[in-house]
Amino acid sequence: MTRTPTAVPDPHLRRPIRLPAFDYTSPGAYFVTICTHRHQCLFGDIEDGTMRLNPFGQIVRETWDLLPRHYPHVELDSFVVMPNHVHAIIVIVGAGFEPAPESAGLTRPTVRAGFKPAPALEPPRLARAGLKPAPTSHGLSEIVRGFKTFSARRLNELRRTPGAPAWQRNYYEHIIRDETSLNHIRQYIADNPIRWAYDRENPAALAPEPEDAWRS
Repeated sequence: MTRTPTAVPDPHLRRPIRLPAFDYTSPGAYFVTICTHRHQCLFGDIEDGTMRLNPFGQIVRETWDLLPRHYPHVELDSFVVMPNHVHAIIVIVGAGFEPAPESAGLTRPTVRAGFKPAPALEPPRLARAGLKPAPTSHGLSEIVRGFKTFSARRLNELRRTPGAPAWQRNYYEHIIRDETSLNHIRQYIADNPIRWAYDRENPAALAPEPEDAWRS
């Protein structure tokens, strides 16, 4: 009997952790990772722990910064452009989702090269995330799809490659449920450029970190 060969899993493929019953239009904070098509290093280089954006990387940075113009219910938190992916925290705001008071004890991570926190964004209160609907139909997937579409259009104009894929079809997301997790992920994003040698998305990684290294 002929056996069907077993497919070899892509070591770079991130498995989305999507909860079937969760409303992704709900107010809350979400950690996302979006990778380039075939993990091409398009956006610049890491030099001495600093991400040096090329014109493609600048387009990605600018497109991200403009997202709230398209989605008024979105606030941007930590974000970094890496050679072949981006890490970000997206905050969907709505009824029952309020800024935490200063006494909540949230702190910003130390600002490092390649990290640009959103200006004037106060630490969000996360206790109600996923429990009340935001006053809009634009959920996380629509927001990420919009970012991919807007940036890919501009990238392809610059590359003169109309219609060429710029991003992977899928993306990784994680629901941030408390302030401790929020601050930990902020720090992971800030430190990403200096960890590039061990990044699992780095084609030349010396010893790739596990998929959930941001949890450690």
